[in-house]
Amino acid sequence: MQTNLEKLLDLVDFLHLSEGRTDTVIPFVTLVRRNRPTAMMPGVITPSFCLILQGSKKLHLGQDMIYYGEGDYLVSLFDMPASGQVVDATPQSPYIGVRIDITAEEIALVMTEAEIHVKPLNRKTGPGAYVGKSDEHLQLLLIRLLALRGKPEAEIRFLSSLIKREMIFRLLTGDYGHLFVQRVFMDRQNEGIGRAIEWIKENYNRSFTIEEVARSTNMSVSGLHHKFKAITTMAPLQYQKQLRLQEARRLMLNGTANATAAALEVGYESQSQFNREYRRHFGLPPLQDIKALNRLPVPEAFETS
Repeated sequence: MQTNLEKLLDLVDFLHLSEGRTDTVIPFVTLVRRNRPTAMMPGVITPSFCLILQGSKKLHLGQDMIYYGEGDYLVSLFDMPASGQVVDATPQSPYIGVRIDITAEEIALVMTEAEIHVKPLNRKTGPGAYVGKSDEHLQLLLIRLLALRGKPEAEIRFLSSLIKREMIFRLLTGDYGHLFVQRVFMDRQNEGIGRAIEWIKENYNRSFTIEEVARSTNMSVSGLHHKFKAITTMAPLQYQKQLRLQEARRLMLNGTANATAAALEVGYESQSQFNREYRRHFGLPPLQDIKALNRLPVPEAFETS
């Protein structure tokens, strides 16, 4: 008897995925296929649910290195700098992942309509991304979702939205439901961490102080620092530094800039400081790191699915 993951792989096979990312007829669903391990690709995780159907990945998130594989999913509730790498894939047994985009508004709507009342554990702020193990409910919902291929467009649009809402319901009522509630609660506050994250993303390539970030979100410096670190695993200025280094690495990997140009593009005034911080974060100086990465296939963009 086939497992749910095997059924999902059969559904994906019908789509004849090519190497890389594939958009589907469902606007919020993206599939990824990789025939071999890839380089570690920098980027920013955006709010989503990403399930691995086959193969495995490595994710560098903050100070943590996370490994996850078949049947595991990554959920991100905030935009977070990270690097992802496919580590287990062959042409005969490729890596297959599925990504579903999720918004805070959708989470709030399901909470309201289903009258879900979940409180953050111990009233403490939790991480903005986590890895979990999919259960039968989530797997069956994905089967229903991917089985919509070939249906009339209006039917796909209507039914896919219903299935997505049920998936959010299952995630809200699961072991990590309090983290979903946390995102909605913080988005409703004038001093939400989501606002601080957006502000830093918009200003990452210029110098600023943590006091400036705090003023932009109507928070105290200590309150901002505590909540920001609890969610992103790093302080606001560390978050800015990671955005800079990740973007510089992406520019060099894509061949659009050398180390000097990339450093200037992301806001570094000192090349020696850039080299020092780059080596501390990625383990090698810029040029050596890019040469090492280029020995493996480099995705066109950061892939969380």
